[in-house]
This record gives sequence, C-alpha cells and structure tokens, in this order.
Amino acid sequence: MAADKRAAGGMSEQRRLRLRLEISREAARLFWKQGVADTSGEQIAAAVGLSVRTIWRHFRNKESCAEPIVTQGVEWFMNVMRDWPRHSSLEDHIVAELKKRATDVDPAELADEMLATKMIALGDTEPAIRSAWLMACDQVEHELTGILASRLSRPADDIEVRLHAATAAAAMRVVDEDIGAMLLAGTDLAQFKDLSAVSARIVGAIRTATGGAVGDPVEAA
Repeated sequence: MAADKRAAGGMSEQRRLRLRLEISREAARLFWKQGVADTSGEQIAAAVGLSVRTIWRHFRNKESCAEPIVTQGVEWFMNVMRDWPRHSSLEDHIVAELKKRATDVDPAELADEMLATKMIALGDTEPAIRSAWLMACDQVEHELTGILASRLSRPADDIEVRLHAATAAAAMRVVDEDIGAMLLAGTDLAQFKDLSAVSARIVGAIRTATGGAVGDPVEAA
C-alpha cells in the first residue's frame, strides 16, 4: 500500500523529511545572513534549487522553514535520554556519549547544530523563530515524560513525573541557550574539551531543576 501511495505521486516519508531539512538549512543560512524580513520564499527556493510552489507544499510560511533545523538542536540530547541505561548515572552516560561523539564526529551534523544554535539566538529578536524553538522544547518535554515515567516506574500521567519532565526540559533549554550564546560570542572551544565538566554542567542543571529526582541510576549494575 505504501508503494502504491508513492507510485500515485507521493514521496516516501524519509525522502520528505530529508527534503524538509535541506530546505530548512538554506532558509536558516539566509535568515542568519540577511534577516527574516529580508528573506523571501523565492530566495529560499532558489537556494535549494526548487520551485516556490514546492517550498509552500512543505511549509506553511517562510518562518516555519526554520523548524526542522531548530529541532536538530535537541536531537542529540533526546537520543542520549532514550539510550540512558538504568544502571548508569546521567553524568556517566553523557560523558560516555560525548566521548563516542568526539571520536566519530559527523561534520554535517555539527554544521546543522551550529545552524540550530544561530536560529535559537535569532529567536531573541524574531518571535516566529522563537516559536519554532519553543515547539522543539515542547516535544522534548512530552517525550521526556514517557522516558522518566518508565525509568521511575510510575505512570506517565503522574503529576510528579510530568513536573520532572517539564523542569528537566526547561533546564536543557536554558543550558542550550547559554552554551549557544557562548559559542556565538567566540568562546574558545577548548573550554568544552573537559567532557566531565560539560556533563556535570548539563546534569547539574537537570538535578537542580528536578530536586535531585532525575540523574541517579535506578538499578544496580
């Protein structure tokens, strides 16, 4: 049936997502270089090599073109949380993930994350871009609710679980914005080479925000 849909003129979901991300990259570059107001749908289309009609088939307006690249800014953290072993502290797990990332870095992924950082910063003066960032953070909160419910062996609609997810997501938003502002201000990347310190910074914010409820192992190794 899926093949029939593609044959009938549609495209696979994977291809659709790839195209949306490609459009988002070019839109983000233009937004950062010349501002949202001075960027048109026609310019975005020309940068990607598509028709304007195709752009509007995938996005409701030019500002929404930023959404896929902004979402990339939270994807690494969410992958880490999904894979968090029950016998590991969050500090140890994040250090391990940072080490893996340092030895197997994907330049394209890093470029996307820097674009996401720029869009998050642009959101300070562009409400529509800020909205895209807050939407991504809302997705983090919703998924964290399920992750923490499973980890704490409590129902997802438990009010404390929901509060922990909300405060942990807010903590990560603030940390992301703070680190992003430092990077854009030209902070020396050497400051982030101490992976234990980076992990402690991230998890410290989450532990503080959740009153220490999130961060510890929940099973013996």
